[in-house]
Amino acid sequence: MKYFDYYSSPLGILLLTEENEKITRLELSEKKLRTADCPIDSKTVPAYCSQAAGMESANSLIDSAEQKNTPLIALAKSQLEEYFQGARKTFDLPLQPAGTPFQKKVWDALCTIPYGETRSYKEIALQIHNPRGCRAVGMANNRNPIMIVIPCHRVIGNNGSLVGYAGGLDIKEWLLQHETLSASSPLHTLPRLHP
Repeated sequence: MKYFDYYSSPLGILLLTEENEKITRLELSEKKLRTADCPIDSKTVPAYCSQAAGMESANSLIDSAEQKNTPLIALAKSQLEEYFQGARKTFDLPLQPAGTPFQKKVWDALCTIPYGETRSYKEIALQIHNPRGCRAVGMANNRNPIMIVIPCHRVIGNNGSLVGYAGGLDIKEWLLQHETLSASSPLHTLPRLHP
């Protein structure tokens, strides 16, 4: 059975999906929905959810799923809340991201990047023994269906610049600042990016 629900975060509304008792998707809705008074329901959000090429669209996923705050989705929301409060550095959730074997290899490598740190696309390519695969690593990051938990936001350009993030560079910058600040001072708070 497939399930989905929404979580209101400092970044905006996040869509979570579960299938076979594993998290299959965590994605940010479009900026036009990132407001505090936006209704979080199955009629308004799906039309605006981001869709990465080659992945099941949010609309078709939701059409074939039941909206329910399952125990696993509730656990994911709780861990996200702790993350946004600066109290959680790693996630302990069963994941099942849809992707190619290469993409999954990249995503596994991303999960080894410590909280509050970054790696370059080149460093990830070297880590997965594909030294010429920087661009392919970037494409795999772009297709990451489980943002934050699979921390593609921690990958930066070789020169230290913030490049490429499916959710937008403002989101990437916010996540990196959040992690840097909470790594040094767990009681910090950043303003909501999209109130």
